[in-house]
Amino acid sequence: MKRVIALFAIAFVFAGLAVFQYKTDRLDSVTLAAPAADFKPKAGFAATAFKLPALDEQSYEVGGKKNKLTFVNFWASWCGPCELEAPDLQRLHEQYGDVIQLYGVNATKYDKERAARDFVNEHEFTFPILMDRAGDVTKQYKVDTFPTTFLIDSEGVIRERINGVITYAEWERLIEKWM
Repeated sequence: MKRVIALFAIAFVFAGLAVFQYKTDRLDSVTLAAPAADFKPKAGFAATAFKLPALDEQSYEVGGKKNKLTFVNFWASWCGPCELEAPDLQRLHEQYGDVIQLYGVNATKYDKERAARDFVNEHEFTFPILMDRAGDVTKQYKVDTFPTTFLIDSEGVIRERINGVITYAEWERLIEKWM
């Protein structure tokens, strides 16, 4: 009998935590442009613009026409391939930061923010890390594999969608191709 009561108490606590999380989700933390009816998150299609807060809560707008090639990398701290790719991303930012705009988008809905912050500190990222806390951008861009990276040209068109990790030399080739 005590065991059943303990299980009910634990279930009640978890239900309370779920309700608390649901009530405290910040719906104002993400702004999505209305996607075009034909939006497909793949090469050749216009990238839907979005606005997300960074780790420092400063908002960044991504997508649309920009004067630079935009590099958007979706990742999670628990992702082994993301761990392998992290040094290359920082190196790309250091090498190309004046000619491309690089953003890391943490799929925070599927991650823990504290773990994401630790990951960023461990890898000493100096490029903006955006927090997709509600998961709306990750869902809209149909990201279901981490890492997933989009190269978006200055006209706002997706030129490459890369699922998984590629070599640094391949990143250089793609950046040079689309700059």
